[in-house]
Amino acid sequence: MRFPNLKTAGSELAASFEQYRNRDDVVVLAILLGGAPVAHEVANFLNVPLDMVIIRRLFTPQGPGSQTCAVSVGGSMVLDQDLTLPTGAPSTGIEHFVAEAINALKQRELMCRQGRAPIDIAGRTVILVDCGIRSGLTMQAAIGALRPMGPAKIVSAVPVASEQGRLLVAELADELVCLATPEPFGNVAVWYKDFSRPGDDAVGDLLS
Repeated sequence: MRFPNLKTAGSELAASFEQYRNRDDVVVLAILLGGAPVAHEVANFLNVPLDMVIIRRLFTPQGPGSQTCAVSVGGSMVLDQDLTLPTGAPSTGIEHFVAEAINALKQRELMCRQGRAPIDIAGRTVILVDCGIRSGLTMQAAIGALRPMGPAKIVSAVPVASEQGRLLVAELADELVCLATPEPFGNVAVWYKDFSRPGDDAVGDLLS
């Protein structure tokens, strides 16, 4: 099974969320970039607000399978616990790298948001949408950034996932909705006939 494109996959995924339609305590968050067209269809079907999550991976401190990230969630910047920003001007190579990466992430968010106000997710059910799950690390970073913000519930939602990734995310989210878990998996793009994703400049149009 392959989805024609991200938009169609989003329409199919949206049908799983009938119980959340027209609720003012629900918000959809798209993990950029591939998650944006998928989440747009889900948010439209549910008639609920849409916002975004942007993840910037910075380090792999314990090698492959580990990561230190900066994450922009609905307009708020969340840094991993082992990541600290200098209080003054950066002085070391690492500090310069981190400061520049955070600034680039903020600039990217401004381009994507296009002046749109952030959404408060405290106390709300968050449907966290991506185009797929391979290792689960992207969802892991997004969920880790979301938890301190106080959502009532986190529902991870994807059209397709590997079995390994699905098991990891199922332990982290309060609920996981996945339409297909084909094996062998390969990568997410394999399961789309057209895997075209919008650029940062087009994300604002989807959000609005």
